[in-house]
Amino acid sequence: MGNFSQLVYLVPLFPLIGFLINGIMWKKMPKTLGGIIGTVAILASFCVSLGIFFEVKAPGFQGPVVVHLFDFIQSGRLVIPFSFQVDALSSLFLLIITGVGFLIHVYSTSYMHEDEGMVKYFAYLNLFVFSMLLLVLGANYLIMFIGWEGVGLCSYLLIGFWFKNRDYTNAAKKAFVMNRIGDLGFLVGMLLILVNFGTLGYQEFFGQIHSGQVAVTNSTYNWIALCLFIGATGKSAQLPLYTWLPDAMAGPTPVSALIHAATMVTAGIYMIARTGALYSLTPMILHVVGIVGLATAIVAATIAIKQYDIKKVLAYSTVSQLGFMFLALGVGAYTTAVFHVMTHAFFKALLFLGSGSVIHAMGGEQDIRKMGGLGKKMRITQITFLIGCLAISGIPGFAGFFSKDEILANVFSHDPVMYALGIVAAMMTAFYMFRLYFLTFNGSFRGTHDQEHHLHESPAAMTIPLIVLAILSIVGGYVGLPEVMSEHHALASFLAPVVTNLGEHHMAAGTEWLLMGISVAAAVVMIIFAWTINSKPEFKENTGLAKVLENKWYLDEIYDAIIVKPIEALSNVLDKFAERKGIDGLVNGVGKTVRWGGDRLRLLQSGQVGFYIFIMVMGMVVLFALSFFQVK
Repeated sequence: MGNFSQLVYLVPLFPLIGFLINGIMWKKMPKTLGGIIGTVAILASFCVSLGIFFEVKAPGFQGPVVVHLFDFIQSGRLVIPFSFQVDALSSLFLLIITGVGFLIHVYSTSYMHEDEGMVKYFAYLNLFVFSMLLLVLGANYLIMFIGWEGVGLCSYLLIGFWFKNRDYTNAAKKAFVMNRIGDLGFLVGMLLILVNFGTLGYQEFFGQIHSGQVAVTNSTYNWIALCLFIGATGKSAQLPLYTWLPDAMAGPTPVSALIHAATMVTAGIYMIARTGALYSLTPMILHVVGIVGLATAIVAATIAIKQYDIKKVLAYSTVSQLGFMFLALGVGAYTTAVFHVMTHAFFKALLFLGSGSVIHAMGGEQDIRKMGGLGKKMRITQITFLIGCLAISGIPGFAGFFSKDEILANVFSHDPVMYALGIVAAMMTAFYMFRLYFLTFNGSFRGTHDQEHHLHESPAAMTIPLIVLAILSIVGGYVGLPEVMSEHHALASFLAPVVTNLGEHHMAAGTEWLLMGISVAAAVVMIIFAWTINSKPEFKENTGLAKVLENKWYLDEIYDAIIVKPIEALSNVLDKFAERKGIDGLVNGVGKTVRWGGDRLRLLQSGQVGFYIFIMVMGMVVLFALSFFQVK
């Protein structure tokens, strides 16, 4: 095996070079060349990542390997190096980010070809991947935080890419601001680690936790864990900070696939899995993580049932699946959460790119009420989309079945009530995904005659990534076979040196088969139900609960009323009184006073000699009087 781990700096370096070339030359560079540079940069990263992965997987690997590049901060006893950590967890995320990222870049070369800002788009995409790679490679929390902020910036640039549309720029601002709220929590958590442990490096921090060298109270551990979790709720779109993610659909569809599938939204799960040693000591905070995850999974699934925008359904589905990942983390099943991150990256990227193919064929139309019967004209898109729907619904043989079943089994061992609610969320997932599939691809076409005339399968640059992701959505789950099928869980044993589940639960084979049967039966019933309802769809005005779900539980309106409007009112008052009358009044008042005084003093300069002699005499009299009184 080559010594690839020492070349780890190349993985983020290639996208950075791609960003610099495209970013500097975007006005002069031909669109096709910009697309090639951006895509080849990610392919180069993927090749190095593959080498690193196989090196880590090799039996003789002594990990983790920390590659020191330079000292980033040096102040007294505080030294924070700029270094990368190569271990099982980071090498797995490298493959997911660069692999799925490469397919999305290939797809974008065709999808964005008509756009005048295509080269700039690829520059942003490369910067996004660079930031995400920094996030997962950093050997300490500071490097992770740099990447964390970087993906926040890039999501702002990409969501608001078509900035001439005011709604899109508002969506980008919303994503940026809501991420900042979470980021403040992460920052406070980092400072608490630094103050109490004197380091931000993973190995030093976890070493001190395991050895118990530092006398720290349980409440300190709880506060650090809670602050980091607040950071994760912002980035990974959990209640109450999830409303930015559905609005992020404003960006081009490949951006939605990149942000919502493999990369940005999984950063929170990566961070908590990486910090598992701390969370295992804080059962109370873990319970909070589980409850927030479960609530998010259910709320987002209910909203998805009544959405009509093809990308909005997928966005709420992402929020719901992220909820499942946090539910897994909450019961201490860290490797299971990472497993679901991986399978979700495959099938959600597939579904988003499939929706992009549909929107491309429909001439930009995203309303599924105006689609129908597309399967006749778009066979590859239909089959790959169906595979994605089967995978996310947890049908046996597809990737999502293995990871979702493992989450539910772990939750059942932990708390049967949470398991029952998890099954409800999983049933809703199967229902809304197949509602989407049937309304889009089955039945007769409901759009305009002009749209029907233009329906066509997408070009090869768009369909090949779909086919690759469809294959991964089938085979991706076999790295984590359940105990009843195989003694060897390949992913869990690979991650074991870095991430281990808290309190392994060994379940009776009969119980495990029963749980699988329940979840599969529930999903199949929901698919049949979706078919019966949507085989001959009638779109009536929603009333009652359906209208509440269509309007997303009115959560955006509630946030607007409780938070946005009061802050706007307060800022208007402060602007009027504190800013204009207070600060501006003081500054302008000083200027006016000086000017008024100058105007009065100027009158003394009359130009008459007699007046000046009179002033001189008066001055002498005053001086004489003063000296006279001083002598007395």
